Amino acid sequence: MLERMGSATLTTSLSTADLADLRLARHLLEHPGLAARMTNLLGAPIERGLRALPKDWNARIDSIARAALTRAADAALFTMQDRPGETSSRLWHKFGAAASGGVGGFFGLAALAVELPVSTTVMLRSIADIARAEGESISHAGTRVACLEVFALGGRSGSDDGAESGYFAVRAALAKSVTDATQFLAAHHVAAEGAPVMVQLITRIAKRFGADVTSKAAAQAVPAIGAIGGAAINLAFIDHFQDMAHGHFIIRRLERTYDPETVRRAYDDRP
Repeated sequence: MLERMGSATLTTSLSTADLADLRLARHLLEHPGLAARMTNLLGAPIERGLRALPKDWNARIDSIARAALTRAADAALFTMQDRPGETSSRLWHKFGAAASGGVGGFFGLAALAVELPVSTTVMLRSIADIARAEGESISHAGTRVACLEVFALGGRSGSDDGAESGYFAVRAALAKSVTDATQFLAAHHVAAEGAPVMVQLITRIAKRFGADVTSKAAAQAVPAIGAIGGAAINLAFIDHFQDMAHGHFIIRRLERTYDPETVRRAYDDRP
């Protein structure tokens, strides 16, 4: 079905292939969150690791997450070649994340402030790689901001309120910050980490990213996790955000073809 809106004609029903892609995206984006993955990896709930975290952990996590995202944005997005449609290479990025996780696992929580910016940069490059594979242009300001937005998409946890944590709810909550940051980057062509709009966006994303960093840290805090365990934890960490990126950029691709509201309704229409 076609629907005319102003001068644009939008398709208002998804093809069979695109509907299958949308269902895959929903499965990835609404999958249980990182804490559940860490529990499966360790074979036990991560509460044991949470109890081992420093008493001032909650106060420290925001600054660690913000610093990691800021450094990653500067290092990862502005050095990639713009080749929309090129197949992504998730394996190489997983290898890099595993290597940094091995170092973090060996030295423990003390290394997190050093290791996290490295693994976050690797993950952000992988996210951008996935964006390119879904037809996005890395030189486009909106794509760069959308790559950062992935770190706010943590998936569901058992305690989430679906009205507040669902994929489209998170995007709606970030919408103004995303728009402001996109306009800023389009005008200035640089990250300018001190710019208020970039600080606001990264701060808001970091609050959600911090929950996943806490799950990672709790897993690493389990006694005798070691370098091999740290590598395995980082593999789960990057795999989680690769899944979030894959789902996110499928949705964005479909929104370039169809009326976004049609995509949203089809996403909510669970078979």
